[in-house]
Amino acid sequence: MLTPDNQSALPVAGRLAGIDFGTARIGIAICDPSQKWASPLETLQCVPWSVDTPLADADARFFQQLASREQLVGWVVGLPLHTSGDASEKSRQAVSFGNALSVHTDLPVNWIDERFSTAAAREILNAGNLSGKKRKAALDKIAAQVILQTFLDSDRNRPTINHSLE
Repeated sequence: MLTPDNQSALPVAGRLAGIDFGTARIGIAICDPSQKWASPLETLQCVPWSVDTPLADADARFFQQLASREQLVGWVVGLPLHTSGDASEKSRQAVSFGNALSVHTDLPVNWIDERFSTAAAREILNAGNLSGKKRKAALDKIAAQVILQTFLDSDRNRPTINHSLE
């Protein structure tokens, strides 16, 4: 099982998908093949998450089709840590989901600290002239865009921080 501390490197070219993991909704963003710009794609109303089924069959098929359609080369899953940087139950769920995603799509996965990504997405949406209903509908995919853009802008060769999930 991969973890944020022993994840494999993602290809430096080709389309990646960013994931804002949630137990009811999953925000999805993708980048261009040169990995410069992330764009929001969609929000998946997923089968509710469980320990026994971190990725339900219907959702696995969705992600397999997405990977094929968008010619993805990897996944970047947001890791929801506490503000202190410590792992949370939600971060353990995100790791379990990411591993299932990698198994079902045969693509590598990386995790990235997603603290404050939802707050950043809210700021972006509040700057627009959208109704509350439209902002709520777009929040998860914009958070996924923030997660993916943060990864694209990061120094991938930087040593990882120990986010012990024990």
